[in-house]
Amino acid sequence: MNKLLLYSRLVKFEHTIFAMPFAMIGFFMAILVTDQISFWKLLFEIVLSMVFARNAAMGFNRYLDRSYDAANPRTAQREIPAGLVSARKALTFVIINALLFGLVTYEINLLCFALAPVALFIILGYSYTKRITPLCHFVLSLGLSLAPIGAWLAVTGYFALAPLLFSGVVFFWVSGFDIIYACQDVNFDQQFKLKSIPALVGVKKALLISSMVHLLSFIFVVLAGIAIEANLIFWLGTALFGGLMVYQHLIVKADDLSRVNLAFGTTNGIAGVIFAVFVILSLYYV
Repeated sequence: MNKLLLYSRLVKFEHTIFAMPFAMIGFFMAILVTDQISFWKLLFEIVLSMVFARNAAMGFNRYLDRSYDAANPRTAQREIPAGLVSARKALTFVIINALLFGLVTYEINLLCFALAPVALFIILGYSYTKRITPLCHFVLSLGLSLAPIGAWLAVTGYFALAPLLFSGVVFFWVSGFDIIYACQDVNFDQQFKLKSIPALVGVKKALLISSMVHLLSFIFVVLAGIAIEANLIFWLGTALFGGLMVYQHLIVKADDLSRVNLAFGTTNGIAGVIFAVFVILSLYYV
């Protein structure tokens, strides 16, 4: 098997689709408020930093959870337990990507470089949290929520309210669908004493909590729209984004988890891209 494809599968590269659209929102909002920007170079650096950071985080998660993955029938065929990638090589992959992330942030600006260890601490530290707290979903979402504010900082070098509100959107959106995803492992997590909201309260209550968390995400979308004085294009994107969040709760039931992957991957991937397209269009077509 081609090594690039193998490591892409190891880190589920396609799941970059969750955070990348929001990084683009942060980037395109930021370039509207500054005229001192090398557009394509900085955009490329932001994309690279996102890829390297996520590769490090996901690779470390696979490395750390390799024994659990081997014991879980759902994950036993992942690259490390299946013997396609050794644990040592996976850890080397993590270290290389973490170093590359640091180098790219240094090239972007000194603030991003100074904050890079904080970002790495969050996204790598997430992998330990399922052993500690059922709030692990929110640590995962915290890492992904750095995307819009991180892209904004890469361009402007200072904090602002609007990108922080979009980070709030990501924080509650990701934690909500990660709770749904964790429902399929509830029995395994309980058996191996791993922490998650479904393992703590059961699938039915976990799905209810997920819907409440997604409502908070939608509220942050509205707040972000108010903050940027959004136009009709933004609100149309908001309606589509909210509708797709509702849709995933309609197709996943406590007694039928067969469409969890459709809700987790496909629906949320589409939702993030559509929302970002509408938000970015709304910024330039007023």
